[in-house]
Amino acid sequence: MHNPNLQQLKDTWLPEATIEEIQKKLASNDLTSRELVLMYLDQIGTYNQEIQAVLEVNPDALQIAESLDVERKQFGARGPLHGVPVLIKDNIATKDKMHTSAGSLALATSYAKKDAFVVQKLREAGAIILGKTNMTEWANFMTEGMPSGYSSRGGQVKNPYGRNFDCGGSSSGSGASVAANFASFAIGTETSGSILSPASQNSLVGIKPTVGLISRSGIIPISHTQDTAGPMTRTVKDAAYVLNAITGFDENDPITRTNESGMFDYTSLLEIKSLAGMKIGIARDFYFQFLSEEKRSVINKAIDELSALGAEVVDVTIPSTEAKWTYHVLTYEFKAGVNAYLNEYAGNTEIQSLTDIIHFNFSHPDSMLKYGQKILLESENTSGTLTESDYLKSIEMDQYLSKENGIDYAIGEFQLDAILFPNNFGAGIPAKAGYPSVTVPAGYTPNGEPVGITFTGTAFTEAKLIHLAYEYEQATKHRKPPVLEKEKKE
Repeated sequence: MHNPNLQQLKDTWLPEATIEEIQKKLASNDLTSRELVLMYLDQIGTYNQEIQAVLEVNPDALQIAESLDVERKQFGARGPLHGVPVLIKDNIATKDKMHTSAGSLALATSYAKKDAFVVQKLREAGAIILGKTNMTEWANFMTEGMPSGYSSRGGQVKNPYGRNFDCGGSSSGSGASVAANFASFAIGTETSGSILSPASQNSLVGIKPTVGLISRSGIIPISHTQDTAGPMTRTVKDAAYVLNAITGFDENDPITRTNESGMFDYTSLLEIKSLAGMKIGIARDFYFQFLSEEKRSVINKAIDELSALGAEVVDVTIPSTEAKWTYHVLTYEFKAGVNAYLNEYAGNTEIQSLTDIIHFNFSHPDSMLKYGQKILLESENTSGTLTESDYLKSIEMDQYLSKENGIDYAIGEFQLDAILFPNNFGAGIPAKAGYPSVTVPAGYTPNGEPVGITFTGTAFTEAKLIHLAYEYEQATKHRKPPVLEKEKKE
């Protein structure tokens, strides 16, 4: 940077600056939001060509920051996110000068007709929409064998902790961006593991909320049964601040009526104390078999750390763990959902249906069909009316196996406060149930690959899960920033 003061701040203070620390500097006039945006833009300009996490920068970001600086002087801050930049996953509609494409060249020229509800909430909170992040194309619901973080529009997202490490998916760009300090926080989306996976792989905190806590309106969907947005941050408290801002009732999304507690301050329970009286079930059977010896060692150490903090830890079995799960519900719901989204939100494009997407891909095989489109074709072969017997029976099966014979059973049978899974390997069952999970950094393998632990509970137990994650985070302080590629060469 040409500004020496900003360069010093960027090098020494910004890399791990929390939302509270940013607000403190903004409130004391030691920093402006305009300067904050300039520093993040410089970071993106320095490292994004290698990491490929940011697809597009908001051309109005500096002007928005300046307007929020004026508002702060005149009226004070709106709240903790006032003047703080955020990056948004590219399947979340923003009615501005950026595109919303789900990582696909098929929608690369599409401007959303209106904001997603979660974007409305962020704007109301005073957050600055800095840009759109790369992602696994169509949230990894295009084909089989596509690498996490690959899209035809943005290429391959790379993990800032090591180019050979999996970046996680499908909110890979959001995860890599926060890890590489392209913004203080990002928004991802999850159908099954798409927040938890990149958060774990990028040494972040990720919250996959209960389906119903956050509106799904304006998010390019896979499944209305399972989809949700959520925060990806470097600390638990930052994630709680963001969750506060994006939670709310949306008259256009009936599932938000299921949140009976209404607005809740998820930072209110973040007090450092022991975990005495908390009982955590370890989902060891089946899930631990996916771990390398190095990762298993990190997870076992994390379990010991939770025990040392006063928690009672017990091995538990979830009855439906090895059931014959399918993704039939997703296959049927995708066609209906994506057609509805394209009709209501997508503008400036001839792509108005799943049929159009598939034809576009066939017409551009070199750029679009590197890994094929097997799953899109499977979904296209459904009626789009959700009347098939296979679909209706699959919904009931998923609900029963994930709830009554899944998470609810384990929580009740063992009298648990939460279930612990390694990384995102247990994401599937709570995803089908629509239940919340919070992942938090647990350490690193000897070669530096991040490892996370994930706490899962029943519906609307976010406060308890956030409390567990916060106590563990504050006691262990495992997270450390990556050494970015250009720094390694110097």
